[in-house]
Amino acid sequence: MTARTTSALSEAVVAVMRATASGDLLTYGEVAALAGHIGAARAVGRVLALSPGLPWWRVVNCRGRLVPGHEQRQAELLQQEGVEVREGRCRIAPRH
Repeated sequence: MTARTTSALSEAVVAVMRATASGDLLTYGEVAALAGHIGAARAVGRVLALSPGLPWWRVVNCRGRLVPGHEQRQAELLQQEGVEVREGRCRIAPRH
């Protein structure tokens, strides 16, 4: 990715994350697609890690797994928003 692409991706991810509401649950791939960068799931993770203030806890992997090393905090934040977390995972609702 070029610096221009990275900047555009970052701005788009920030916009997507700011539009998420309490209780929303997205995968990294869904955030990438909503941001207009299909296939950039890993890059979404980098943006979230480097962008303080975004609701990072609302994003899980495609199997509903929580962020490694941050599972306890992420589970707490999700549960406060009404999302059910079991054994370090959330159920991802199928999207149409």
